Amino acid sequence: MKTEQTNFWESEFGKEYTDRNTYTHEGLNNYYITNYGISKDKLNQDFLGSLDKRIKILEVGCNVGMQLNALQKMGFANLHGIELQDYAVEKSKTITKDINIIQASGFAIPFEDNSFDLVYTHGVLIHINPNDLPKIMGEMIRVSANYIWGFEYYNEEVKQINYRGHDGFMWKGDYCDLFQKKNPKLKVVKKTLYPYVTESNKANKDCMYLLSK
Repeated sequence: MKTEQTNFWESEFGKEYTDRNTYTHEGLNNYYITNYGISKDKLNQDFLGSLDKRIKILEVGCNVGMQLNALQKMGFANLHGIELQDYAVEKSKTITKDINIIQASGFAIPFEDNSFDLVYTHGVLIHINPNDLPKIMGEMIRVSANYIWGFEYYNEEVKQINYRGHDGFMWKGDYCDLFQKKNPKLKVVKKTLYPYVTESNKANKDCMYLLSK
């Protein structure tokens, strides 16, 4: 499934995004501390700390695998990712080890039903046209046997925001609620809003959520 948004991310803009947003593990933690006042490791521990480290995990839109690296350092070993952008997949091979990352679209996840214990996105659904969200959410629900996890820009209602001078490529909303509307059987395990601590961004907040099937 090709959309205006997938074409955008497969273009030179996507490559520039990858180069601009590739961090070491320490750099990723520092980015979160600067923006939210809490490290990425602490967020992961708060939401996934009680889960069995042997579970099978899939990240949809994993870019170069930084989030997967963080989970690996936490002790999770059965880690997989799909990424639309070929450049990011190739780059991931230089910064990840023993993590399976392949080129694929979240609109057609190339795995069988219930293949993973946990399926997640971090900062990906915000770039999907709201009309296309049911498709990618449906695919994530389909391949997950137990959990959906996410961290996305939050707003009570879906609202488009300009992205580096471009319209039609970023939205914020209550993605936890949208998952439940897609599948009312999903139950909220944990949901927390994280306001930005940076002075220029204090009006905004992001949401991390964990849902169970």
